[in-house]
Amino acid sequence: MWLYQGLFLSALSSATLLPGSSEIFLSGLAVLDNANLVMLWLIATLGNVVGSCINYWLGCNAMYFKDRRWFPVSERQLEKAKVQYTRFGSISLLFSWVPIIGDPLTVLAGVFKMKKRLFVLLVSLGKGLRYAMVITLAVGVEQLF
Repeated sequence: MWLYQGLFLSALSSATLLPGSSEIFLSGLAVLDNANLVMLWLIATLGNVVGSCINYWLGCNAMYFKDRRWFPVSERQLEKAKVQYTRFGSISLLFSWVPIIGDPLTVLAGVFKMKKRLFVLLVSLGKGLRYAMVITLAVGVEQLF
């Protein structure tokens, strides 16, 4: 049971701005003889989506501090991000699993007040597909069926 909890926490931290290595953890668990691949996929996906929801929440609340001197994003950078986000739209969240750009995308979705249901749907699709690919690469296609 503790392995599943560890996987959830690893996936959650991987989706936030904290470092994580959920793909390595998931791959290791997937190659175990008695691994329940569907359960591993569900737990990793759920943990990663919850982590993205934390980013969304941070984005929603970050703008309360935009007038503070220590705020890490200038008004100009924020405006530029808004143009890019509007240009590519909410569909860009299908790429929330991509390293380096995925976490900021989920924060920006919160900053720009994207609809929560659409956010969860798109992020879940993207992250679920990514973890399905990780499992497939770890165990091989022939072992899935």
